[in-house]
Amino acid sequence: MDVMKLMMSDYNVETINDGLNEFNVEFYGPKESLYEGGVWKIRVELPDAYPYKSPSIRFVNKIFHPNVDETSGSVCLDVINQSWSPMFDLLNIFEVFLPQLLLYPNPSDPLNGDAASLMMKDQKQYDQQVKEFCERYAKKENITKATSDEETDDDEDVTDEETRSSDDEIAGYADR
Repeated sequence: MDVMKLMMSDYNVETINDGLNEFNVEFYGPKESLYEGGVWKIRVELPDAYPYKSPSIRFVNKIFHPNVDETSGSVCLDVINQSWSPMFDLLNIFEVFLPQLLLYPNPSDPLNGDAASLMMKDQKQYDQQVKEFCERYAKKENITKATSDEETDDDEDVTDEETRSSDDEIAGYADR
């Protein structure tokens, strides 16, 4: 029911393996934030015990944020991971929890130590890094590319320049 509600809302939902337990959702950065204008593919996996057990949420394309693991895209979100209640639904995640996470990062509880450290030491440099990641990884074409990378594993279009740095990998790509 939750998944259907999400599909009928303004969110673009793409099911995986023709089931409703695993799917991707197109998520836009909140207005008036460093992430405004960015678009991310969010992978959602519902456990068998959902809604009594929280869903697994991760960013597929890269994001620079203290509470998102840079490699896996996993989200450190207290409400989702520890305080989940069956009263919450998937719309809450995309309309409240994720926007709040991006608007109010918590560098004292990091999954990305580099982002947390930079945020605490040099806010201006942190802001610039966030914007660079948005420009580089959080465009509509990036989530389309992330889909084709996941489905085909085809690296023919990758240039030498793109293979020089692990920073160019899409979050979650190494999970396979």
